[in-house]
Amino acid sequence: MDKVKILEIKDLTIQYTTDMECVKAVNHISLTLNKNETLGLVGETGAGKTTTALGIIQLIPEPPGKITSGEILFNGEDLLKKSEDEMSNVRGGQISMIFQDPMTSLNPVLTVGNQIMEVIQLHSKFGKHEAEAEAMRMLELVGISRDRFHEYPHQFSGGMKQRVVIAIAIACNPMLLIADEPTTALDVTIQFQVLQLISALKEKLHTSMLLITHDLGVVAETCDRVAIIYAGEIVEVGVIKEIFENARHPYTIGLFKSIPQLDDEKEQLEAIEGLMPDPSDLPDGCKFAPRCPERRPECELSDWDLYNVAEDHKVRCIMYKPPKEGSR
Repeated sequence: MDKVKILEIKDLTIQYTTDMECVKAVNHISLTLNKNETLGLVGETGAGKTTTALGIIQLIPEPPGKITSGEILFNGEDLLKKSEDEMSNVRGGQISMIFQDPMTSLNPVLTVGNQIMEVIQLHSKFGKHEAEAEAMRMLELVGISRDRFHEYPHQFSGGMKQRVVIAIAIACNPMLLIADEPTTALDVTIQFQVLQLISALKEKLHTSMLLITHDLGVVAETCDRVAIIYAGEIVEVGVIKEIFENARHPYTIGLFKSIPQLDDEKEQLEAIEGLMPDPSDLPDGCKFAPRCPERRPECELSDWDLYNVAEDHKVRCIMYKPPKEGSR
């Protein structure tokens, strides 16, 4: 049976332009997310992960940011063609986002209950008492007693704040949940609890999820498919098992080599040499070529496409460019 696409990003380009420079944050990205699926978007800081997420829900600050090309199809409708009023109904109601820092995601002068109620009343026809009851139910759904409904964010720990943020995100049962590094500001034990909670809620509510992270361990535990992003481009994408067992792109291989292994007695981890390029001064051709151990002279001649190397596994690398018909 064919999978149903809930989100399809086609040739998305996002730039930040000032009088001094043009930052090419996202460069011709194409991605697909199916219903009830979790897609991991993995890359270094500055690779374009958060900008991609903000582009989906049209929260790119303009100016200086601007979506210069592409389509973002959500349930077959192009979000880029919707008005701000129409997008306001989409945000929170159909697409919700969990931001990476719960400290700055909550209003310090409003109770957590009122902040959950605000979303419910904005996207439903509930009256005050119905919205309050639903907000209390949301708190309990994320493991917080309804007795804490009237407390303020400063009365909660970091992990509990993130649970409140999750409650706000799922309050209207969105079809798509975007989680932008939801555990970055938390300690390791709380990270595990929050990830378990997000996964359980996703299954219970039948929600699709785009999980943004730099942690391949998190991806292995929570995602069905993964896309590796580098310098604003998708360099490898595929199902989890295929990517983890048969990574092809030199950047993806470098990421796996930099992960510590319990059964490996190496004194020092292998690192990827060099730094990610300045997005305002990207190199010609393959953006990873200056750091790539497999680079060839022709790598700098062209922006290579994503090539199929297996079922649901694509790689942006000249090594996997199919030969021309008739060539040997």
